[in-house]
Amino acid sequence: MTMKDILNRMLNHEELTRKETHDILLGITKSEYPNEQITALLTALQMRGITVDELLGFRDGILETGVPAILNCDRYIDVVGTGGDRKNTFNISTTSCFVIAGAGYKVAKHGNYAATSTSGASNVIAHHGVKFTSDIDQLNRCMDECGIVYLHAQLFAKAMKFVGPIRLALQFPTCFNLLGPIVNPSQPQCQLLGVANLDQMRLYKNVYEKIGIDYCIVNSIDGYDEISLTGDFKVSSNDHERLYKPEDLGLHVAKPEELVAGASEEEAAAIFDSVLENRCFPAQKEIVMANAAFGIMVLERGKKDIFECLDIAKESIESGKALATFKKFVTFNS
Repeated sequence: MTMKDILNRMLNHEELTRKETHDILLGITKSEYPNEQITALLTALQMRGITVDELLGFRDGILETGVPAILNCDRYIDVVGTGGDRKNTFNISTTSCFVIAGAGYKVAKHGNYAATSTSGASNVIAHHGVKFTSDIDQLNRCMDECGIVYLHAQLFAKAMKFVGPIRLALQFPTCFNLLGPIVNPSQPQCQLLGVANLDQMRLYKNVYEKIGIDYCIVNSIDGYDEISLTGDFKVSSNDHERLYKPEDLGLHVAKPEELVAGASEEEAAAIFDSVLENRCFPAQKEIVMANAAFGIMVLERGKKDIFECLDIAKESIESGKALATFKKFVTFNS
Protein backbone atom coordinates (compact mmCIF):
# COMPACT_ATOMS: atom_id res chain seq x y z
CA MET A 1 0.00 0.00 0.00
CA THR A 2 1.39 3.40 -0.95
CA MET A 3 1.58 6.35 1.41
CA LYS A 4 -0.96 8.08 -0.84
CA ASP A 5 -3.42 5.28 -0.06
CA ILE A 6 -2.63 5.51 3.64
CA LEU A 7 -3.18 9.29 3.70
CA ASN A 8 -6.46 8.96 1.84
CA ARG A 9 -7.62 6.47 4.46
CA MET A 10 -6.60 8.89 7.21
CA LEU A 11 -8.64 11.64 5.51
CA ASN A 12 -11.61 9.25 5.62
CA HIS A 13 -11.08 8.80 9.37
CA GLU A 14 -10.12 5.14 8.97
CA GLU A 15 -7.87 3.31 11.41
CA LEU A 16 -4.70 1.49 10.37
CA THR A 17 -3.86 -2.05 11.36
CA ARG A 18 -0.89 -3.08 13.48
CA LYS A 19 0.80 -4.59 10.43
CA GLU A 20 0.24 -1.45 8.39
CA THR A 21 1.97 0.86 10.86
CA HIS A 22 4.72 -1.74 11.25
CA ASP A 23 5.25 -1.68 7.49
CA ILE A 24 5.13 2.13 7.43
CA LEU A 25 7.88 2.25 10.04
CA LEU A 26 10.02 -0.08 7.98
CA GLY A 27 9.36 2.07 4.90
CA ILE A 28 10.48 5.17 6.81
CA THR A 29 13.79 3.49 7.70
CA LYS A 30 14.30 2.63 4.03
CA SER A 31 13.63 6.25 2.99
CA GLU A 32 10.67 5.17 0.86
CA TYR A 33 8.56 8.25 1.70
CA PRO A 34 9.30 11.96 1.30
CA ASN A 35 9.34 14.00 4.50
CA GLU A 36 6.19 15.83 3.46
CA GLN A 37 4.17 12.60 3.47
CA ILE A 38 5.57 11.49 6.84
CA THR A 39 4.73 14.93 8.22
CA ALA A 40 1.17 14.63 6.93
CA LEU A 41 0.78 11.17 8.48
CA LEU A 42 2.11 12.19 11.89
CA THR A 43 -0.08 15.29 11.90
CA ALA A 44 -3.19 13.29 10.97
CA LEU A 45 -2.51 10.70 13.67
CA GLN A 46 -1.99 13.42 16.25
CA MET A 47 -5.21 15.20 15.34
CA ARG A 48 -7.28 12.01 15.38
CA GLY A 49 -5.48 10.24 18.23
CA ILE A 50 -3.51 7.04 17.76
CA THR A 51 -5.10 3.64 18.41
CA VAL A 52 -3.57 0.81 20.42
CA ASP A 53 -2.85 -1.32 17.35
CA GLU A 54 -1.35 1.62 15.46
CA LEU A 55 1.00 2.34 18.36
CA LEU A 56 1.93 -1.33 18.69
CA GLY A 57 2.70 -1.53 14.99
CA PHE A 58 5.17 1.34 15.26
CA ARG A 59 6.63 -0.36 18.34
CA ASP A 60 7.04 -3.63 16.43
CA GLY A 61 8.89 -1.81 13.67
CA ILE A 62 11.22 0.04 16.03
CA LEU A 63 12.15 -3.15 17.87
CA GLU A 64 12.62 -5.05 14.62
CA THR A 65 14.94 -2.44 13.09
CA GLY A 66 16.77 -1.67 16.32
CA VAL A 67 19.52 -3.34 18.34
CA PRO A 68 18.15 -5.94 20.76
CA ALA A 69 19.40 -6.14 24.34
CA ILE A 70 18.96 -9.76 25.40
CA LEU A 71 19.55 -9.94 29.15
CA ASN A 72 20.17 -13.21 30.95
CA CYS A 73 17.75 -12.36 33.71
CA ASP A 74 14.32 -13.80 34.38
CA ARG A 75 12.56 -10.81 35.94
CA TYR A 76 13.47 -7.14 35.98
CA ILE A 77 11.75 -3.78 35.73
CA ASP A 78 12.00 -0.49 33.86
CA VAL A 79 10.78 2.70 35.53
CA VAL A 80 10.00 5.47 33.07
CA GLY A 81 7.78 8.46 32.44
CA THR A 82 6.26 9.63 29.19
CA GLY A 83 7.76 13.09 29.66
CA GLY A 84 6.24 16.20 28.23
CA ASP A 85 4.45 17.28 31.41
CA ARG A 86 6.49 20.54 31.33
CA LYS A 87 7.06 20.32 35.10
CA ASN A 88 10.88 20.12 34.97
CA THR A 89 11.09 17.68 37.86
CA PHE A 90 14.33 16.18 39.13
CA ASN A 91 15.26 12.67 37.92
CA ILE A 92 12.63 10.82 39.93
CA SER A 93 12.37 7.69 37.76
CA THR A 94 16.13 7.25 37.46
CA THR A 95 16.67 7.75 41.19
CA SER A 96 13.89 5.26 41.91
CA CYS A 97 15.64 2.68 39.71
CA PHE A 98 18.74 2.74 41.88
CA VAL A 99 16.62 2.52 45.03
CA ILE A 100 14.92 -0.57 43.60
CA ALA A 101 18.26 -2.09 42.60
CA GLY A 102 19.69 -1.24 46.00
CA ALA A 103 16.88 -3.27 47.54
CA GLY A 104 18.08 -6.35 45.65
CA TYR A 105 15.82 -6.31 42.60
CA LYS A 106 16.91 -6.24 38.95
CA VAL A 107 16.44 -3.14 36.79
CA ALA A 108 16.95 -2.37 33.09
CA LYS A 109 16.47 1.38 32.79
CA HIS A 110 15.79 2.70 29.29
CA GLY A 111 16.20 6.43 28.75
CA ASN A 112 17.46 9.34 26.72
CA TYR A 113 18.64 12.93 26.96
CA ALA A 114 16.16 15.56 28.11
CA ALA A 115 13.66 16.90 25.60
CA THR A 116 11.57 19.28 27.70
CA SER A 117 13.30 19.32 31.11
CA THR A 118 16.69 20.31 32.50
CA SER A 119 17.96 16.75 32.81
CA GLY A 120 16.86 13.45 31.33
CA ALA A 121 17.99 10.03 32.48
CA SER A 122 20.93 9.99 30.07
CA ASN A 123 22.01 13.47 31.19
CA VAL A 124 22.27 12.54 34.86
CA ILE A 125 23.91 9.17 34.13
CA ALA A 126 26.48 10.67 31.74
CA HIS A 127 27.14 13.54 34.15
CA HIS A 128 28.67 10.99 36.54
CA GLY A 129 31.10 9.73 33.91
CA VAL A 130 29.17 6.68 32.73
CA LYS A 131 29.89 5.59 29.16
CA PHE A 132 26.87 4.22 27.32
CA THR A 133 27.14 0.85 25.61
CA SER A 134 25.13 -1.60 23.55
CA ASP A 135 27.61 -4.43 24.13
CA ILE A 136 25.42 -7.28 25.33
CA ASP A 137 28.20 -9.09 27.21
CA GLN A 138 29.06 -5.94 29.14
CA LEU A 139 25.40 -5.26 29.88
CA ASN A 140 24.90 -8.76 31.24
CA ARG A 141 28.01 -8.51 33.40
CA CYS A 142 26.72 -5.20 34.71
CA MET A 143 23.35 -6.74 35.54
CA ASP A 144 25.08 -9.63 37.35
CA GLU A 145 27.41 -7.40 39.34
CA CYS A 146 25.31 -4.27 39.92
CA GLY A 147 21.72 -5.46 39.55
CA ILE A 148 20.99 -2.67 37.08
CA VAL A 149 21.81 -1.74 33.49
CA TYR A 150 21.25 1.48 31.60
CA LEU A 151 20.10 1.33 27.97
CA HIS A 152 20.69 4.65 26.21
CA ALA A 153 17.90 4.86 23.63
CA GLN A 154 19.99 6.32 20.81
CA LEU A 155 22.20 3.21 20.73
CA PHE A 156 19.26 0.89 20.23
CA ALA A 157 16.26 2.52 18.49
CA LYS A 158 17.87 3.12 15.12
CA ALA A 159 14.58 4.09 13.45
CA MET A 160 14.17 7.22 15.56
CA LYS A 161 16.91 9.07 13.67
CA PHE A 162 14.83 8.91 10.48
CA VAL A 163 11.99 10.93 12.02
CA GLY A 164 14.09 13.14 14.30
CA PRO A 165 14.30 16.19 11.98
CA ILE A 166 10.58 15.96 11.17
CA ARG A 167 9.59 15.78 14.85
CA LEU A 168 11.83 18.76 15.59
CA ALA A 169 10.33 20.80 12.77
CA LEU A 170 6.74 20.01 13.76
CA GLN A 171 7.19 21.47 17.25
CA PHE A 172 4.29 19.50 18.71
CA PRO A 173 4.17 16.00 20.22
CA THR A 174 3.59 13.10 17.83
CA CYS A 175 2.91 9.40 18.31
CA PHE A 176 6.67 8.90 18.51
CA ASN A 177 6.62 10.67 21.86
CA LEU A 178 4.44 7.84 23.11
CA LEU A 179 6.80 5.12 21.92
CA GLY A 180 9.74 5.76 24.26
CA PRO A 181 8.27 3.91 27.26
CA ILE A 182 7.41 0.77 25.27
CA VAL A 183 10.52 0.26 23.11
CA ASN A 184 12.98 -0.79 25.81
CA PRO A 185 15.23 -3.08 23.69
CA SER A 186 15.43 -5.68 26.47
CA GLN A 187 11.60 -5.94 26.54
CA PRO A 188 11.27 -6.15 30.35
CA GLN A 189 8.63 -8.31 31.96
CA CYS A 190 7.72 -5.53 34.41
CA GLN A 191 7.26 -1.80 34.04
CA LEU A 192 6.31 1.18 36.15
CA LEU A 193 5.14 3.95 33.85
CA GLY A 194 4.28 7.53 34.71
CA VAL A 195 1.84 9.29 32.38
CA ALA A 196 0.82 12.94 32.17
CA ASN A 197 -2.94 12.43 31.87
CA LEU A 198 -5.70 9.84 32.21
CA ASP A 199 -6.17 9.47 28.45
CA GLN A 200 -2.59 8.21 28.24
CA MET A 201 -3.25 5.89 31.18
CA ARG A 202 -6.10 4.22 29.29
CA LEU A 203 -4.04 3.95 26.11
CA TYR A 204 -1.03 2.34 27.80
CA LYS A 205 -3.19 0.04 29.90
CA ASN A 206 -4.58 -1.44 26.69
CA VAL A 207 -1.10 -1.58 25.18
CA TYR A 208 0.31 -3.47 28.18
CA GLU A 209 -2.61 -5.88 28.20
CA LYS A 210 -1.81 -6.78 24.57
CA ILE A 211 1.93 -7.02 25.21
CA GLY A 212 1.26 -9.21 28.25
CA ILE A 213 3.55 -7.86 30.97
CA ASP A 214 3.18 -6.95 34.64
CA TYR A 215 2.70 -3.21 34.89
CA CYS A 216 1.71 -0.28 37.03
CA ILE A 217 0.75 3.05 35.46
CA VAL A 218 0.70 6.15 37.65
CA ASN A 219 -0.53 9.68 37.13
CA SER A 220 -0.69 12.63 39.46
CA ILE A 221 -4.05 14.30 38.92
CA ASP A 222 -2.44 17.75 38.76
CA GLY A 223 -0.49 16.72 35.65
CA TYR A 224 2.78 15.11 36.72
CA ASP A 225 3.91 12.00 34.84
CA GLU A 226 4.97 10.32 38.08
CA ILE A 227 3.82 10.11 41.68
CA SER A 228 4.55 13.68 42.72
CA LEU A 229 2.79 13.64 46.13
CA THR A 230 1.59 17.17 45.31
CA GLY A 231 -1.98 15.86 45.55
CA ASP A 232 -4.09 12.87 44.60
CA PHE A 233 -2.63 10.33 42.20
CA LYS A 234 -4.13 7.42 40.30
CA VAL A 235 -2.63 3.95 39.98
CA SER A 236 -3.68 1.35 37.41
CA SER A 237 -2.13 -2.12 37.32
CA ASN A 238 -2.90 -5.64 36.09
CA ASP A 239 -5.31 -6.29 38.92
CA HIS A 240 -6.46 -3.02 40.43
CA GLU A 241 -7.14 0.65 39.88
CA ARG A 242 -7.24 3.16 42.70
CA LEU A 243 -7.02 6.84 43.52
CA TYR A 244 -4.61 7.61 46.38
CA LYS A 245 -3.93 10.59 48.58
CA PRO A 246 -0.38 10.95 49.96
CA GLU A 247 -1.73 10.51 53.49
CA ASP A 248 -3.18 7.11 52.49
CA LEU A 249 0.42 5.92 52.41
CA GLY A 250 1.51 7.81 55.50
CA LEU A 251 3.32 10.37 53.34
CA HIS A 252 3.20 14.16 53.29
CA VAL A 253 1.85 16.45 50.59
CA ALA A 254 4.74 17.93 48.61
CA LYS A 255 5.03 21.45 47.25
CA PRO A 256 5.64 21.82 43.49
CA GLU A 257 8.87 23.75 44.11
CA GLU A 258 10.27 20.74 45.97
CA LEU A 259 10.23 18.68 42.76
CA VAL A 260 12.02 21.12 40.47
CA ALA A 261 15.26 19.92 38.88
CA GLY A 262 16.89 23.32 38.90
CA ALA A 263 18.21 25.45 36.09
CA SER A 264 21.14 23.29 35.02
CA GLU A 265 22.23 19.71 34.56
CA GLU A 266 24.62 20.20 37.49
CA GLU A 267 21.78 21.23 39.80
CA ALA A 268 19.68 18.25 38.74
CA ALA A 269 22.60 15.88 39.35
CA ALA A 270 23.14 17.40 42.79
CA ILE A 271 19.52 16.61 43.74
CA PHE A 272 19.90 13.06 42.39
CA ASP A 273 23.03 12.60 44.53
CA SER A 274 21.42 14.09 47.61
CA VAL A 275 18.54 11.59 47.51
CA LEU A 276 20.83 8.58 47.18
CA GLU A 277 23.04 10.01 49.94
CA ASN A 278 19.95 10.47 52.18
CA ARG A 279 20.60 14.17 52.73
CA CYS A 280 17.84 15.58 50.53
CA PHE A 281 14.66 17.41 51.49
CA PRO A 282 12.11 15.07 53.12
CA ALA A 283 9.66 15.59 50.25
CA GLN A 284 12.22 14.51 47.65
CA LYS A 285 12.96 11.35 49.60
CA GLU A 286 9.29 10.48 50.02
CA ILE A 287 8.57 11.05 46.33
CA VAL A 288 11.34 8.65 45.30
CA MET A 289 10.22 6.15 47.94
CA ALA A 290 6.66 6.21 46.63
CA ASN A 291 7.65 5.63 43.00
CA ALA A 292 10.17 2.93 43.92
CA ALA A 293 7.61 1.22 46.15
CA PHE A 294 5.05 0.82 43.38
CA GLY A 295 7.83 -0.55 41.16
CA ILE A 296 8.73 -3.08 43.83
CA MET A 297 5.07 -4.05 44.16
CA VAL A 298 4.97 -4.86 40.44
CA LEU A 299 8.07 -7.03 40.77
CA GLU A 300 6.55 -8.81 43.74
CA ARG A 301 3.35 -9.55 41.79
CA GLY A 302 1.31 -8.22 44.70
CA LYS A 303 2.86 -10.59 47.27
CA LYS A 304 3.86 -7.54 49.30
CA ASP A 305 1.47 -4.67 49.98
CA ILE A 306 2.39 -1.07 49.30
CA PHE A 307 3.36 -0.41 52.92
CA GLU A 308 5.87 -3.27 52.90
CA CYS A 309 7.24 -1.98 49.60
CA LEU A 310 7.57 1.54 51.02
CA ASP A 311 9.58 0.13 53.92
CA ILE A 312 11.85 -1.71 51.48
CA ALA A 313 12.44 1.46 49.46
CA LYS A 314 13.07 3.52 52.58
CA GLU A 315 15.58 0.98 53.89
CA SER A 316 17.41 0.95 50.54
CA ILE A 317 18.02 4.70 50.87
CA GLU A 318 18.68 4.92 54.61
CA SER A 319 20.99 1.89 54.74
CA GLY A 320 23.16 3.29 51.95
CA LYS A 321 22.43 0.33 49.68
CA ALA A 322 20.98 2.51 46.91
CA LEU A 323 24.06 4.75 46.98
CA ALA A 324 26.43 1.78 47.05
CA THR A 325 24.64 0.28 44.05
CA PHE A 326 24.97 3.53 42.11
CA LYS A 327 28.67 3.89 42.95
CA LYS A 328 29.34 0.31 41.85
CA PHE A 329 27.37 0.94 38.64
CA VAL A 330 29.40 4.10 37.87
CA THR A 331 32.71 2.34 38.51
CA PHE A 332 31.72 -0.58 36.30
CA ASN A 333 30.65 1.64 33.39
CA SER A 334 33.25 4.42 33.51
